[in-house]
Amino acid sequence: MSENVFESRRVVRAYRQTIEATPEVVVPLLCPVREAEWLDGWTYRMIYSVSGLAEEGAVFSTANEGEANTVWVVTRHDHAAGAVEFTRFTPDSRTCVLTIGVAKNGIAGSHVDVRYAYTSIAPAGNVFLDAWTEEAFRKAMIFWEQSMNYFLKTGRQLSHAASQ
Repeated sequence: MSENVFESRRVVRAYRQTIEATPEVVVPLLCPVREAEWLDGWTYRMIYSVSGLAEEGAVFSTANEGEANTVWVVTRHDHAAGAVEFTRFTPDSRTCVLTIGVAKNGIAGSHVDVRYAYTSIAPAGNVFLDAWTEEAFRKAMIFWEQSMNYFLKTGRQLSHAASQ
């Protein structure tokens, strides 16, 4: 009798964004609450936060179509160092460590280094990883970059339709 054996996979992708604001302005936007202000389509449910915003130990969830909610934990939030890290868990699918580093770029700008490390924990996770191509990742990162810059310039969200 043959037994189906699941083989976990890990995919890591990184991207550097250029944001037209200082790290002091950018870091607070890397928060589920604040992200809803500037990123079209972002929805979340805060589960635990002393301040109501992103902080080390905060927990929130996001809904992904066709899946159980993804649970996120803020595992690092060091405003002074420009370092934010989220660890996420999507039941019966995958885990992810999202690491973001914000550093000064010139007088009034920032480089934002974004790194996702996804690990499948079930066959559905491998299906997700197959669809999460370099092209799909870059497209999402470029939209994120454009959205934050648009928000910082106008105070409004950039719609997905307008960015196409």
